[in-house]
Amino acid sequence: MLYKRSSALFKNAENVIPGGVNSPVRAFKAVGGTPIFAKSAKGAYVYDEDDNRYIDYINSWGPMLLGHAFEPVVKAVIEKAKNGTSFGMPTEIETKIAELAVSMVPNVDKIRFVNSGTEACMSAVRLARGFTGKEKIIKFAGCYHGHSDAFLIQAGSGAVTFGSPNSPGVTKGTAKDTLLARFNDIDNVKALLEANKNEIACIIIEPVAGNMGCIPPKDDFLQKLRRLCDAHNALLIFDEVMTGFRLAKGGVQELYNVDADIICFGKVIGGGLPVGAFAARNEIMNHLAPLGNVYQAGTLSGNPLAMAAGLAMLTAIENDAALFQRLADKTEYLHKGCEAALNKHNVTHTINREGSMISIHFHEDHVVDFESAANGNNETFKTFFHGMLNEGIYIAPSAFETWFITDALTYKDLDETIKVVEKIAQTL
Repeated sequence: MLYKRSSALFKNAENVIPGGVNSPVRAFKAVGGTPIFAKSAKGAYVYDEDDNRYIDYINSWGPMLLGHAFEPVVKAVIEKAKNGTSFGMPTEIETKIAELAVSMVPNVDKIRFVNSGTEACMSAVRLARGFTGKEKIIKFAGCYHGHSDAFLIQAGSGAVTFGSPNSPGVTKGTAKDTLLARFNDIDNVKALLEANKNEIACIIIEPVAGNMGCIPPKDDFLQKLRRLCDAHNALLIFDEVMTGFRLAKGGVQELYNVDADIICFGKVIGGGLPVGAFAARNEIMNHLAPLGNVYQAGTLSGNPLAMAAGLAMLTAIENDAALFQRLADKTEYLHKGCEAALNKHNVTHTINREGSMISIHFHEDHVVDFESAANGNNETFKTFFHGMLNEGIYIAPSAFETWFITDALTYKDLDETIKVVEKIAQTL
């Protein structure tokens, strides 16, 4: 494929935008080459500025559960925009989407809308600290909760050590209150809790990880976390920015039958517009200002266009009883097809899948945490990524990102993808 216009646009962007992008992963640093610039998208396809068509497995990093330019969402946004794009005042539609979201998600009474997943997670941790009166948090290596200071922490030297900042601008004072645990390792979490008794406000986790590739929890890991939080009077926060309304109507709580104390949302809940949210029981949410003394605010929170898009999306999900089974069936079909193609040419790999999330790791062992994900062959992934791109298949430009399946994908699209995987497998 030719990327002449995308290349020119990227050079122009580098002059006025740091790195030429407004989010680092878009720059293709992990895979090399020049990023493509999107021009339009419809259904399962995205088109770049050179008029190349791609079968899209990023789907705006998750929100496009029902496909790009989903008609009910587009119509809702257009109609709402005719009446004004922002007021800084309460609107009825905020209550409507809140009522629908709360009715779909287990174990929550109230929800507050913000403008991004980062805001949602940052606010959830502040609320947990305010509710418990404790300051330290536990997060998991490889789980991404946005770019708030408390989350940009790398592992310390041992199982019970503090983390240290992995970005300039994050203070050691902030880092000392963030403890790092290993995903799917309950004994490691126990050690952290025991070494910091009565100091842990919350444990925050992507209950199905998507930022180290797709990694599901194993061996009742989430249920065991729930019991540990109860025993140590800590709150359990599920970061469902990726998984919320994607893996089930009620997200991972419903899928794995485990209750979190605070749940963070983004992506699907906004129908593709910038939005985030966090939700919990009354006893927790009532600590938020203006009811309580935990402050959180946002001038554009509850933006009417985002609320209109989100309401249209959630309504479509609520009214489609077969949606999640269709998504799971398509993802399983893709899994089996890719696996057969890679096995045919003896390509070392393992595939993880949960619902409509899937990732191929070029690693011979099971991938269960960040360490095992990081042991994958990144050079093989680079070759695989560019091979897919050149054949019109757009996957995440990073070995540490999940693929997102959309209902707009047809089995013809999946068969085309599998054929491309087999073609590239011959070169790996």
